[in-house]
Parts: sequence; C-alpha cells; structure tokens
Amino acid sequence: MTTSTTDALIQHRREIADLRQRIRNRRLQVSGLYVTPILLLAVVLTWVGLKVFVWLNADTPTAINMIFFGASIVLAAATAAQGVAEFHEVYSIWDDHGTSVRELKLDLELAEERRILEARRLTPSTLERQASYKERIPGEVGRLRKESRYYRRVHLLMQWLTFICSAAISAVTALYDLPQPGKGLLIALAFIVTVVTGAVGYFKPRERAFNLQQTADSIEQHVTALDLGIAPYTHDDGVNLESFATTVEGLRAEQRMREQQLDQPHQGQQEVI
Repeated sequence: MTTSTTDALIQHRREIADLRQRIRNRRLQVSGLYVTPILLLAVVLTWVGLKVFVWLNADTPTAINMIFFGASIVLAAATAAQGVAEFHEVYSIWDDHGTSVRELKLDLELAEERRILEARRLTPSTLERQASYKERIPGEVGRLRKESRYYRRVHLLMQWLTFICSAAISAVTALYDLPQPGKGLLIALAFIVTVVTGAVGYFKPRERAFNLQQTADSIEQHVTALDLGIAPYTHDDGVNLESFATTVEGLRAEQRMREQQLDQPHQGQQEVI
C-alpha cells in the first residue's frame, strides 16, 4: 500500500513538473512567433531609413549592407521555421502547437488539484511523513551550502573590485597630468567603487553567506545526532523524528527571519529586532 501510494504521488508530481516545463516552452514559442517578425520588420525599416536619411546621395557601405542583409535572412528564416512549426499539421515539431498558454495553465491547476485530492486520500501516517522529511533534509543542507558559497563569491568579487578600483584611482592620479584620458578613467573608477560599495551595503552578501552556512551547519549537526542516537535524540524513533522535525523547522524559520531582516533598511531592522 505504501509503495503504491508513493508511486501515485510521484506520478502526480511528474505530471505537474511536465506541465510547468511545457508552459515555459510554450511561452518561448509564442514569444518567438511574434517577436521574430517584429525584429525582421525593424531591421528592414532601419536599413531603409539609413539609406534614405544618411546615404541618400551615396552608396551604402558594403559592410552595412552585408550586416543588414545577413540579419534579414536569418530573421526571415527563423520566422518561416516558426510559422511551419506552429501552423503546419505535418511538419510541426512543437508538441503544443496551436495550444494557448492559458489552456496549459488550466491543465496545471487541474493537475495540482488532483494531486491534492489524491494526497488527502492516500496520506501516509505521521511517522512515515516524519521519516520522509528526515530523508529530504540532506538536500536542504546542500541547497543552503550552495547559496552560501554563491553569496561568499559575490562578496569576494565585490571586495576585489573595490580594492582594485581604489588602487587604480591612485595610480591614474599619479600617471596622468592632463585632463584626458586620466579624468575619464578617474570618473569611471570612482563610479565603480561607489556602485560596488553601495551594493555591498545594500545586499549584504557576506552576512547572507554566514547565515546560510550557520543554518546548514546546525541542521547537519542535528542530522548526525539523529543518525547516531545521541542527545537530544535518545528516545524511541517516533519521539526522535518529531523532535527532529520541530527543531529543523525552527532553524529554517530563523533563517527566513534573518533573510527578511537583511532585506529591510537599517531602521526597519532595528524595529524588527
């Protein structure tokens, strides 16, 4: 019974994931179907406009003609191929040609409703759900560590940009006496330093990386304690799994609260704290 229940719920999840992918693909297909002819028209009009307003009494440069001609050929071929894929019944390679995104969204809503009804009918016991929750935690720990590495790299990149540009400002100031090109370089470097410094202060990648790493380490510590049967998980399996799920959800809630505090201005953070 448990195996059949699991297979049924997995099948519903696969159906929902497939519909979501089909919706994304269909959006790209519809966008290409309408955007490509518009781009083709824009390229042709630009080509004609350059000839009329710039080179009316002279020959258009060969390089310009080749660029616009090549772009027009590519866009025309793409338009024709998309038209065949959308409207031809025999040579169409699109699975959902002729189907609107709205219809696919309705199918997705119905599939999600069927999954909910099926889950209610085939809901496993609390102990089984807690055991399943425990098996999903390593993936959550991996996600937290991956996000922590990402924000750590962003922070390091921003810091190195700040260091390099700050040092370059001093170097440019010492090298160039004339207003140009030293002045332009100084303006660009100062702009980069200002933007990077502001981004570091606003997005706080270092703090985000630290919080994510701390949460991942805490959850992993509880996973290890549960596997080894050490404190605080020294009771029977049912009590241990319940305590484990409660603790991990508390850690995740604290992580979400810290993220919300980082997203708020400094004044808002003081009020929340």
